[in-house]
Amino acid sequence: MQIQITSLILGFALLVVSAPPIAAQIVKESANITAGKSTPDLSGVWKGPSGASDGYAFTKDTPPMQPWAAEKFRANKYPDTAPDSRGRADTDPVVVYCFPPGPGWLISYSANPFEIIQTPGRVIMYYQWDHWVRQIWMDGRGHPKDPDPTWMGHSIGKWEGETLVVDTVGLNDKTWLDKAGHVHTDALHLVERISRVDRSTLKVDVTIDDPKAYTKPWSGQRIFKLQPDLEITEQVACEDRLLHAARAPLVPAK
Repeated sequence: MQIQITSLILGFALLVVSAPPIAAQIVKESANITAGKSTPDLSGVWKGPSGASDGYAFTKDTPPMQPWAAEKFRANKYPDTAPDSRGRADTDPVVVYCFPPGPGWLISYSANPFEIIQTPGRVIMYYQWDHWVRQIWMDGRGHPKDPDPTWMGHSIGKWEGETLVVDTVGLNDKTWLDKAGHVHTDALHLVERISRVDRSTLKVDVTIDDPKAYTKPWSGQRIFKLQPDLEITEQVACEDRLLHAARAPLVPAK
């Protein structure tokens, strides 16, 4: 009996040594958990309060805008110029042109639910608003040296303790920074620090750095609550316009 037990112990030891793709990974993951290095879990569907109660800007204070950006902001707000109130619908590119919203607009509009999905090497933010997706690369890559500006930009992330730090560049200048009507340029550098305050509360601290539109970096915050019974459903932006266009008679090409 003692010989059999000794053989089993030796056999397990040989398995760990000879099968690194499986056994070594188990040992490594166990060591990380023991050392407190397990990946924090931010997954789930999250939603904030309605914009009216939470404000439509990242901060209730007036950001340090360049003169042209301040003038554009006033035009987007007039006659209501409160920093955190809603921008005019007839000047919001998302409303007027059905433009993609951009990451800042999506974060600031906290009543819009989104889901965080964590996978190896990547964190995905899946928004209900027109089913926009943000890909946050966690595999150690950097930003492209000269990224082509896009609506959602290029995002990379890393863990700092329990906080997910998301760094986004490569954005075009066709969107509002937030639903309040603050503008930005293609020089925008957006940093989000995302952490779980408790089981049901997600905090997103945002830093905006855009020297073309603002005289210095500024910051704000958004709070979201876990929605365990909520699923991301279909939501088609400008659906009424799409249906109207579909009913319009086709014009033959000349």
